[in-house]
Amino acid sequence: MIRIMVFLNLFFFVIISVLSQHYYESEIVFLKDEHWWGALVAKGNQMPFIGSIDEIDLSKVNLSNQSVPLLVSNKGRYIWSEEAFKFKIEENVIQIQSTHEEVVVKQAGTTLRDAYLHACQNYFPPSGVIPDSLMFSMPQYNTWIELMYNQNQKDILKYAEDIIKHGFPPGVLMIDDNWQKYYGNLEFKPEKFSDPKGMIRKLHESGFKVMLWICPFVSADSPEYRDLAEKGYLIKQKGNQEPAMIRWWNGYSACFDFTNPDAEKHFVSMLNETCEKFGVDGYKLDAGDIIYYDVSKIESFKQDATSADHSMAWSRIGLHFPFNEYRATWKMGNQALVQRLCDKDYSWEAINLLIPDMLSAGLMGYAYTCPDMIGGGSFTDFIGIDSDAFDQKLIVRSTQTHALMPMMQFSVAPWRILNEENLEICRQMAHLHVSVGKYILDYARNASKTGEPIIRHMEYVFPHQGFAKCKDQFMLGDKYLVAPVLTSGTDREVKLPEGQWKDDLGNIYKGGKIISVVAGVERLPFFEKIKN
Repeated sequence: MIRIMVFLNLFFFVIISVLSQHYYESEIVFLKDEHWWGALVAKGNQMPFIGSIDEIDLSKVNLSNQSVPLLVSNKGRYIWSEEAFKFKIEENVIQIQSTHEEVVVKQAGTTLRDAYLHACQNYFPPSGVIPDSLMFSMPQYNTWIELMYNQNQKDILKYAEDIIKHGFPPGVLMIDDNWQKYYGNLEFKPEKFSDPKGMIRKLHESGFKVMLWICPFVSADSPEYRDLAEKGYLIKQKGNQEPAMIRWWNGYSACFDFTNPDAEKHFVSMLNETCEKFGVDGYKLDAGDIIYYDVSKIESFKQDATSADHSMAWSRIGLHFPFNEYRATWKMGNQALVQRLCDKDYSWEAINLLIPDMLSAGLMGYAYTCPDMIGGGSFTDFIGIDSDAFDQKLIVRSTQTHALMPMMQFSVAPWRILNEENLEICRQMAHLHVSVGKYILDYARNASKTGEPIIRHMEYVFPHQGFAKCKDQFMLGDKYLVAPVLTSGTDREVKLPEGQWKDDLGNIYKGGKIISVVAGVERLPFFEKIKN
């Protein structure tokens, strides 16, 4: 009888709590010819949002990439909230539900640029700091595709040697998952790394900076787990003081509670100690997705912490290191953090996601973004390659798409999967990126002061000229219009804004029209603005 009464009391408490929770609801009606962007970087291909969009709950979903409580329109309007909200679009009406506040639309001018800059200056102002300049000016290389979970000293050194041997410029080398003994431990596996300090010294001598993959998770039944649990530095289960076991792609693990300032301080000190001990330059900080922090099942040092708060707390760790990279962050616009698009497969469909996702990132304050790994981050696409069936052209076009973006990152070794002709094209694209490195770096520094994107939507630079739905070309700063070929063919159309434009072959065009471009696999079409 007592158990029944306890159950009923708990049941009615839950019902009353749900019913008493107040929801603020808003509706924003589209203006004529209005288009909207924002919220989720991974939804870039569906932007601008028009017609209908199924409900998205930003407190529970980040789609493996960056997210932010912001929507901006080409009519100078925007929506911002300090907390996550739900929204959907039906028949050109944005319907918003929030537990925090009534979310209202703000008018800041007449253009997409007006809306974005006003939101930026008022809610996520630029920090004045950028990630290390090498992240922009030189290529990045990641060991994931070649080594997967077999990270080891011999093959890492061989990968770096092959980069130089095949004429690619050195830059930043990221050693990916499974270099360490186990999660929560920052020692190299002794059976895989006989001399990690010597390995990193050799990489430095070859011109590389070195980053290590890390995550916020901690393997259970380890000395680190027991120590962190005793200190209270781990997220706890709801209703008791035991560390929560959180499911992620590598199984179940405990997780640091970075809403606890002491836990953050402890973890950063661990990272600094690793830098000093081995000569490491920085970290690739993976995971941290909102979906891993289910507040209905966990308790935190910060009692009212949301899933987004946990994601943001993990994101702040990277601010201690100029060499950093994230794939999933919440509300970290205009901070000195490198963002990367989520892993994509090896397909033409995936290549066509790169530009719209990069454009959406720029309109959410994530100027320092890398467009995934060249060819995609799905390692299964590169196992047991049949040279006759493998589409080499696809990786060439992927490399070209990366070349004039803020960053470019190789992982699969081009010399392993390409013939000499296609390898040479990729090599040239890597050196093209280096040749415009100063220009890109100038715009990165500009972003740190103004908040303006490096990669810019055509509508952002040329408002109300019919570019709102254009997502297969982009502006690199204000000077270069980049229009890579994103299909298996050689033809594409390019929409030139008004003014005069000079293409990569030296041809001059009068703008304000659509032109047809023929670009063999060796050519990346881009245009320099020479006169308004």
